[in-house]
Amino acid sequence: MSNTGKKGKTGKKSPRPSHSGRPVSVKKTSSEPAANSVKKKKRKTSRKNKPLKFLRKTVMILIFVIVISAVCALGYGFFEMRMEEDRIYSDETGSVQENDGNSGPEQWQEEGAPYIDVELLTPNSYSRPQIPIEQVNYIAIHYTANPGSTAMSNRNYFENLATTQENKVSSHFVIGLDGEVVQCIPTSEMSYATNSRNVDTLSIECCHLDDTGQFNEATYSSAVKLTAWLCTRFGLTADQVIRHYDVTGKDCPKYYVENPDAWIQMKSDIAAQIQADYELQGK
Repeated sequence: MSNTGKKGKTGKKSPRPSHSGRPVSVKKTSSEPAANSVKKKKRKTSRKNKPLKFLRKTVMILIFVIVISAVCALGYGFFEMRMEEDRIYSDETGSVQENDGNSGPEQWQEEGAPYIDVELLTPNSYSRPQIPIEQVNYIAIHYTANPGSTAMSNRNYFENLATTQENKVSSHFVIGLDGEVVQCIPTSEMSYATNSRNVDTLSIECCHLDDTGQFNEATYSSAVKLTAWLCTRFGLTADQVIRHYDVTGKDCPKYYVENPDAWIQMKSDIAAQIQADYELQGK
C-alpha cells in the first residue's frame, strides 16, 4: 500500500502537493503576533488608566486638603469659643484684666480705682495655678515682710517661682512705695496668699519702708482706693475686708495686727471710699 498523504512513522504529515506537483511546506503558526497584540492592549489599557490614576490621586489630595482644612476650622472655632467663654466668665466675675476703651486702667480710675498696671504672671503651678474663683467674698490685706522692696520686684519674685519652685505664693495685686499698683493675677483666678480663704478671696500685698510694716501715705492711699473699688465691683462691704491674720493668726499685715486701732481706722477709710465710689459710678 502507498503511504502518500498519510502520516509516516514519525507522525508528521507529508507535504501537500502544489498545483505544479512540487511539495509545499506548511507554515507554522507563530504565537508572537498574539503576544504583541496583548502587549499593545496592555499599553492601551495602561494609557487609558493613567488619567484615571491621576484623577484618583487628585481627588485623594483634594479630600485630604478638605479634611485638614475642616479640622483646622473646627480647632480655630473651638479656640474662639473658649476665648469668648473666658471673656464672658471674666465679665461675670468682674475680672480686672481687660485693657480696652470700656474696661481698662483709665476707666477704672473714673470709677474710683488707682491706676492699675496689669502685669499678669505666666500660668504655672507655683504662683498662678489658674484655679477659678467661684465667688469673691473677701478682700485680704497683706504686707510683703520685705522692707524697701518695690511692687515690681515682688511681682517678679512670684513670676520666678515657676523656675525656682521654692514656694507656692502670690497675690492678685501688689502696691508699691509710690502708690503704684501692679496686678499679677486676674480676679477670676485664685492666688496663693490667704491659705484656706484662697478659694474666695482677692489678696493685696502692700510694700513698706521698714520693719514696723506700717504703710507710707502713698501706699496707704492706694490700698484704700483699690480695696474700696474692688468692693464696689463685687458687691462687698468694708466688713468683708480682712487681714491675713484674721484667717490664720499670722502677724500680717504686721503694723495693722499689732495696732488694732490703725486697722479700725483703715476699714473706716475704706467704707467711706466705697460710698464715694458708688456715687462716682452712679449707683
